[in-house]
Amino acid sequence: MITGKNYIGNQLSSLGSTTYKTFNPELNQENEVVFTEATSEEINEAVNLASKAFKKYRTISGERKAEFLNAIADEILALDNELIQTYCSESGLPEGRAKGERGRTVFQLRSFADLVKDGSWVEATIDTAIPNREPNPKSDLRKMNIPLGPVVVFGASNFPLAYSTAGGDTAAALAAGCPVIVKSHPMHAGTGELIASAIIKAAEKTEMPNGVFSNLNSSGIEVGQQLVTHPKVKAVGFTGSIRGGRALLDLAAKREEPIPVFAEMGSINPVIMLPKALQNRTDSLANTYANSITLGTGQFCTNPGLILGLKGENLTNFINSLAQKIVEINPSCMLHPNIIGAYENNKTKALNQEGLTLVATYEESTQPNYAAQVVTTVEGKTFLNNPNLHQEVFGPYSMVVQCENEEQLEEIISNLEGQLTGTVISDDNEVVNYPTVIAALQNRVGRIIFNGVPTGVEVCPSMVHGGPYPASTDSRFTAVGINSIKRWVRPFSYQDWPNDLLPDELKNENPLQILRSVNGTLTKEQVK
Repeated sequence: MITGKNYIGNQLSSLGSTTYKTFNPELNQENEVVFTEATSEEINEAVNLASKAFKKYRTISGERKAEFLNAIADEILALDNELIQTYCSESGLPEGRAKGERGRTVFQLRSFADLVKDGSWVEATIDTAIPNREPNPKSDLRKMNIPLGPVVVFGASNFPLAYSTAGGDTAAALAAGCPVIVKSHPMHAGTGELIASAIIKAAEKTEMPNGVFSNLNSSGIEVGQQLVTHPKVKAVGFTGSIRGGRALLDLAAKREEPIPVFAEMGSINPVIMLPKALQNRTDSLANTYANSITLGTGQFCTNPGLILGLKGENLTNFINSLAQKIVEINPSCMLHPNIIGAYENNKTKALNQEGLTLVATYEESTQPNYAAQVVTTVEGKTFLNNPNLHQEVFGPYSMVVQCENEEQLEEIISNLEGQLTGTVISDDNEVVNYPTVIAALQNRVGRIIFNGVPTGVEVCPSMVHGGPYPASTDSRFTAVGINSIKRWVRPFSYQDWPNDLLPDELKNENPLQILRSVNGTLTKEQVK
């Protein structure tokens, strides 16, 4: 049952007087439950509990953390239809999407459970002493990853489960040994509270320390600001807009002790359509991309918002086919009136730019909060000279840029901001004729796709969901997959430390039987 309260560790709390409700965009009305904004007192209590919990949680074995993460997954599944109904009522997204996202969330948790149970993720490295080395003896040095401390995670508006309360950031931080305080997204606070209740139940069942997890409600920015500036918070995870992510990054940098903010932000995900592919597959590519642009009402950070091609008959035919196919798709509901309001404003701003041509838009009447899809086109030179055209329009919107030649195509790519993805559509191995274009694209993105669509982010070790700024605040890390755990740890070395006082990961006997680098060789053997 949803109470509208905050989880401060394992206790529900509602000290504040400021309240708000979530909104059902499909019904175009507020939901019934009233949520209470977290107070400064509740924020301090949550962070202090997390800091206290860290002293114990950081030392808990990988096997026990795995039990905790698997228990969270079990408790989420136990919420069953109540979770699905709440998710749909707060997002306007269909039941199938809710169940799919729940499955992804559970899979992420179990993947991290497997990772920490194995234990090799700590990257234990041992370089044994050489006391007789001349002219200077060599010390015994041993290194491994250790957790940073309490982490604040901001729930994402467009993924109420997979990128929110028990999403990838939370799962990775808990796996690393960091307590988590979630700043719940106000658009799906009920979904967040249900998931929070599952995490708390799992923590109690597996005897995790109180304060290992808290969930705070907030409809504004003040709670988030207080959390990021709290001296006991050691890192931040965020998925959302460039404006929001940059504000948190700046706030964290101004602290007396600056802390890392790992933000995954905006992206227009350029798609390069090469000429032979357009000539051979005009209609099929148009159909594929019409569906990709409108998937989930365009509310994915990997939505293909920019299509690049060489000016000519092939590209013209593709534009005409895309225009025809995209208006055949029925519009769908956006997440919230604020989201569709921003979409309409940004779309209007783009359409008012000189030189931009409207190619297609859905012109029939739609229900409230349903977004009409749009395709536009522009000359390459105009695009280059107008940075306003480079900005994301979050929703079912895409722009086709008609480049004069390969040199201009490369110049446009090189002048883009950092992106999450880049896609190349190629036939007859024509991609080998564009090495400088591909090199320019690689320099601008975190993931490059061949003959596919950017929408869809697989959860696996080889996935990179990140990219050069402003796609993310640190392009060295991914926000998806088990390697995202590296954001919440730091390397730590022991020099000449007694073997019996070392953590198990670094002891000579290798009691955990993890894979380690010993004097440059990967092995599970003991150190002799």
